[in-house]
Amino acid sequence: MVAILEDSRGGLRSTAPLPKPCLSYWQRTTRAYPYLNINRNTPLPASKRYVIIGSGISGALTAFELLESGVRGEDVVILEAREAASGASSRNAGHVRPDAFRGFGHYSKYHGPEQALKIIANERLVLEKVDEFVKKHKVSCDFHLTSTFDVCMNAEFAAYEAESLAAFEKAGGDVSHITFYDGEEAKKQTGVQDAVAAYEWPAGSSHPAKLAHWLLTSVIENGVQLYTHCPVSKVSRSDVGEKLWDVYTPRGGITTPTVIHCTNAYASLLLPQLEPHLVPNRAQAHSIIAPPAFSGPGALTKTFSLRYSLQHFYSIIQRRGDGTIILGVSRSNPNLSIETRKGCVCFDDSRYNEETLEDALKQLKIIFPAKDKDIDSDIHGEGMDHAWTGIIGMTGDFVPFVGPVEGLEGQWVCAGFGGHGMARIFTCAPGLVKLILGSQWSDTELPECFQLTSDRASKMTNESI
Repeated sequence: MVAILEDSRGGLRSTAPLPKPCLSYWQRTTRAYPYLNINRNTPLPASKRYVIIGSGISGALTAFELLESGVRGEDVVILEAREAASGASSRNAGHVRPDAFRGFGHYSKYHGPEQALKIIANERLVLEKVDEFVKKHKVSCDFHLTSTFDVCMNAEFAAYEAESLAAFEKAGGDVSHITFYDGEEAKKQTGVQDAVAAYEWPAGSSHPAKLAHWLLTSVIENGVQLYTHCPVSKVSRSDVGEKLWDVYTPRGGITTPTVIHCTNAYASLLLPQLEPHLVPNRAQAHSIIAPPAFSGPGALTKTFSLRYSLQHFYSIIQRRGDGTIILGVSRSNPNLSIETRKGCVCFDDSRYNEETLEDALKQLKIIFPAKDKDIDSDIHGEGMDHAWTGIIGMTGDFVPFVGPVEGLEGQWVCAGFGGHGMARIFTCAPGLVKLILGSQWSDTELPECFQLTSDRASKMTNESI
């Protein structure tokens, strides 16, 4: 069953997660996960203390943090529209990549320089948190702590990055971990023939589905119930009690005082007040079996973001274990726009776009011309392997929504990560749990601009961000 909800955009309606999405590289390599389709046909309990909607990394980590804070696993239920962790968490390009300075001017425009500094500092903290978490719990998710190159592919963007770095440093931002390369040195360090300039700073990569699955396994084994293939169609006030909510699914309803929305791009389907400010965007990535030029000593040991402009870029990681290259494309690609079909705004992650695939492979040859002859391998099993899409949630002011939903006491949200979830979730989800359990915003150590408030929504509307 696919829920279809009324929408304010000229009478259009939005579809909930499609029941038959394509599989990503990450999903294709984790088909043996034992809880992939857990409780697919099991009736829901009548009530629970905490109901988390969404089983990706934000939902799974929220459940994990609740248990770490003393909540009983038996009091928590996770509802997932499709198989476990089937959304953006298992469809991204594998980066754990904080922004070191590039977004400072962009964030300053909407939130002021003080908040911009906090946003960037928080992303750096997330990398440390992920590294610490994986090591502490011995999480088998192929996490690789390395460094990343931000490569400027033309003079215009090189000037933009230089201005951003200067403004960031002038405002008091820490640049001690950033290395700059110019001209020929940039080409030499990155191996990118057309590089105009490049910046390098600490970053990581991981197998995101394995990370999500580890979190889910941990909470399930400690009493949390996960119901897969159980999309939520509506949340409304319960007749049972003034401070209770009824959560409706095809398998019946569940009553709870606490609803936690961890549905990223889909959050506005159940919280329509977010609809003007949370826009779904379709992204695409590709896996490539490394040909000789990218194999052995030619393997890429660092991650890349290759940028022609702020919104036009390509991302690359190469997995340490099997050498698979993951090539992502920018969200601004017109071939990836959200489609309108039969009166519905479709969150379509069922198929990839052929033109986007062709463009990505063409760019790989431009970026690494010395390896051009190897990319179109004529050896069976080498070269292009798989392509997939995923839906990400872009907020109007480019930072996530975290916290209580105003006017809906007992409902909470952690969503709108803008394709940057792995650089944000590991502080956002723990921060949200602190709020749910009674702490103040200052206790979360999150930037104040992440709060979901009516003032923030009004500003986005008035400024047409």
